Amino acid sequence: MALRVREFAKMVDHTLLKPDASEGDIRRLCEEASHYHFASVCVPPCYVRLAAEELRGVDVKVCTVVSFPFGNDVTGVKVAAVREAVAAGASELDVVMNISRFLSGDFSYVADELTSLIQEVSALAISNGLGDIIVKVIVETAYLTNEMKRLAVQMVADSGADFIKTSTGFGPAGATAEDVALLREEAPDALAIKASGGIGTLEDALAMLDAGASRIGASRSVAIMQEAENGGLQE
Repeated sequence: MALRVREFAKMVDHTLLKPDASEGDIRRLCEEASHYHFASVCVPPCYVRLAAEELRGVDVKVCTVVSFPFGNDVTGVKVAAVREAVAAGASELDVVMNISRFLSGDFSYVADELTSLIQEVSALAISNGLGDIIVKVIVETAYLTNEMKRLAVQMVADSGADFIKTSTGFGPAGATAEDVALLREEAPDALAIKASGGIGTLEDALAMLDAGASRIGASRSVAIMQEAENGGLQE
């Protein structure tokens, strides 16, 4: 994939979701994102307002997670989390699918929940006069058979979400190029793919993009960008 450095940066969500991340770490994350012009910072919900303040006037969006990392909150809790995140300044939401319900075969529950969340996001955007609020649904591919991955794609697409995302980074494995390719093959054109989990090098990131991802989630984004700037990609 022929990409320039700046184009590549706009495909990266600069992520810090470790439980020991401090306020200072979040400020540093925002400084780095501003410097490299990443697509977004992905921060814990308690730091959304801080990140929004730090990035005011900068071409970097604020992303946060909902029901992270297990997805097993009840729907009402997820709805409340979505409302709080948007009110605090998030314009992208990475929502964890209820993996337990999905693996239990309760597909109607999962489908109804995703649809409810997307409808809530749309209502918030309209009522608050906001632009598009991007929703990415994390399906944690490492737990799923290929058949289940295809079913998850169909559910996420039917819900109206913008992206299907491979992993939280807290599961048994992260993104693979094979999984990204499978998701891209199954997904309609309107549903984008985000690869995350274990992406630590420029080579890793480019493999995911070549397989069909259009967004990368990484905590080692700065090191990846340094590779890109030092000859890995065109200026």
